[in-house]
Amino acid sequence: MQTYSVGDLTTYIHNLFDADDILSSVWVQGEVSNLTKARSGHWYFSIKDAQSQLKCVMFRSATQYVNVDVKAGDEILVHGRVSVYDARGEYQLYADQIEPIGGVGDLYRQFEELKAKLESEGLFAPERKRPIPAFPKKIGIVTSPTAAAYQDMQNVLRRRFPMVEVILSPSLVQGKSAPPEIVQAIQRLNEFTDVDVIIVARGGGSIEDLWCFNDEDVARAIVVSEIPVISGVGHEIDFTIADFVADLRAPTPSSAAELATPNQDDLLIDLDRLTMDLNTLFSGTVGDKKNQLGQIQQRLRYATPLNTVNTAQTKVNDLQIRLQRASQQHLIRLNERLSAKTDALESANPTAILKRGYAIVTDDNGNIVRSADQVKSDDTLHIQLHDSTITAKVDN
Repeated sequence: MQTYSVGDLTTYIHNLFDADDILSSVWVQGEVSNLTKARSGHWYFSIKDAQSQLKCVMFRSATQYVNVDVKAGDEILVHGRVSVYDARGEYQLYADQIEPIGGVGDLYRQFEELKAKLESEGLFAPERKRPIPAFPKKIGIVTSPTAAAYQDMQNVLRRRFPMVEVILSPSLVQGKSAPPEIVQAIQRLNEFTDVDVIIVARGGGSIEDLWCFNDEDVARAIVVSEIPVISGVGHEIDFTIADFVADLRAPTPSSAAELATPNQDDLLIDLDRLTMDLNTLFSGTVGDKKNQLGQIQQRLRYATPLNTVNTAQTKVNDLQIRLQRASQQHLIRLNERLSAKTDALESANPTAILKRGYAIVTDDNGNIVRSADQVKSDDTLHIQLHDSTITAKVDN
């Protein structure tokens, strides 16, 4: 019979809770009871209904963003993950958001409905997500130019990777007019820039403040973007539809800037390490080659190739002498042929013929007169001698 220790069994149950998709992100409605706000900033309480109660803990990192005056007896909505507190073997809700019942509850229902719809279309599937480039040259940012989040991202980018170019596509990031502006800002970066990655971001706020990032048109604009998109909306505990459809989700705008860029300090360290490795490899290779060369030189001392080299040198010298003689003879023959051609050409030169007393006779039209039958009385003739031209008129 197999037996387990209490710790082993508790760990097994703990892992079952953590592996459950529903329990990892759940909204629970109930009445607050047994509320304790510790000096550390942590809150401990239970939420209950007519049938059951659920223990809850909310750490200071989350309580500082609660905008509701929570007190015993309040009906609230609590978001978080359900897991096991090993020390007591109890399950509890680790809360990260609290909202009052009312209009906000309608927003949560809308959120869950849209989330389910887009998830059924496969828009959250990991295989649809595109990789973020490791070394972007240009980064597009969709946010408000006056937001502190924009300055935070610029500071991070300048510190980590100052050579990257940042292109802001400004947009409202809160209110009813924000969704179409966010869509247009994403489209502008796709149509008119060559950025390598887009960051869609804004700082933290209530669910109403972040609601524009739960808009279906915004979600689909992120999906159809030809450029990979990183979402950096709100604080770490905030989740929006934009986070689910983006190619990469960052918990904050500053984190989005970090995820979009490498750290130049890390790159310099890697470069130094690679340089050292290369130097070591080069030194080792050169040393090996030197040893090989020494061994070859040692063997050559016993090969005595001097006679072979001298014989080859003698052959080369003989060939050079023969080549010089042959070249000289060929050049002489070519000069003789050239002189003969020059003499023949000089003899055929019309000017040379004219020097011997001959003349060329032409009429006014430039036609050469070869016979007396070509002229008649009073025609003008031009007589070309070797040094000048004489014009004459035919008498009879």
